[in-house]
Amino acid sequence: MKNFLILSILSFFCLTNCTSQAGTERQMGSSSKTEKDTSENNRYSWLQSYEPDNMLVNRIPVPKGFVRMKVTKSSFADWLRHIPLKPGNPEVMLYNGSPKSNQTAQAAVLNIDVGNEDLQQCADAVMRLKAEYHFSKNEPARIHFRFTSGDPAEYSQWIEGYRPVVKDNKVSWVKKASKDRTYKGFRSYMNAVFRYAGTSSLTKEMNYKSPSKMQPGDVFIKGGFPGHAVIVMDMAVDTVSGDKLFMLAQSYMPAQDIHILRNPDEENTPWYRIPEGEWLHTPEWTFKVSDLKSFTVE
Repeated sequence: MKNFLILSILSFFCLTNCTSQAGTERQMGSSSKTEKDTSENNRYSWLQSYEPDNMLVNRIPVPKGFVRMKVTKSSFADWLRHIPLKPGNPEVMLYNGSPKSNQTAQAAVLNIDVGNEDLQQCADAVMRLKAEYHFSKNEPARIHFRFTSGDPAEYSQWIEGYRPVVKDNKVSWVKKASKDRTYKGFRSYMNAVFRYAGTSSLTKEMNYKSPSKMQPGDVFIKGGFPGHAVIVMDMAVDTVSGDKLFMLAQSYMPAQDIHILRNPDEENTPWYRIPEGEWLHTPEWTFKVSDLKSFTVE
């Protein structure tokens, strides 16, 4: 049914898009409380339980003198800000239930499953969050990505029962199943995307963004083999100077819990300053400032 060569190549691309770099290790300290936000949980279809106290916006306060950046209600930026975190600061776990070898990179861990296969790595976590947001808003037409081969992978086709078939090094979509709008079907679609897409394909779908115009939901991404991607989860603004801070999250290789990153250049904080130079240092990867990109606005 499937062309073995192209699937092998695509699988290789998927497995090699997140090779590690060395990073600096820091420790998180305690922080003051913030005003509680009690938004409802109807956006998080993957949650088994819901505790407003554990939402990112309630768990991670802004530094003194800063306020959270205003975002449009129900936007992707707002959705990211209200993602729940696991209680405390638990270990980052791999897809197979083992702890990640490096337990110094995270400031918190998102309360979202990683699956039981080695699929949801770095770019995959970015795509997962973006797709989950649109799924929660019943916007199937806005859930679409491209495989590393360049061929489109649209969720709206998956809903109608079409599945990718490889022939002569090309991917076509053939009707093979009944219509399926369930969350289980959505996750099956995402697993197919995870298998055959990665940083190389995702970076081509995104647009360059000036750091001065950064918004939550933007992505620092280095496409390639190896490559890496981290997503901007939240931002804050100095009420006097207008200086901005941002917060990052990543998955990595092997597939692992999505986690909020510590700032390796400043102790006791997950907040990053807009870089003044050419480089952005994260615990396990160094990006160029010019690696910032955003999703296309539809």
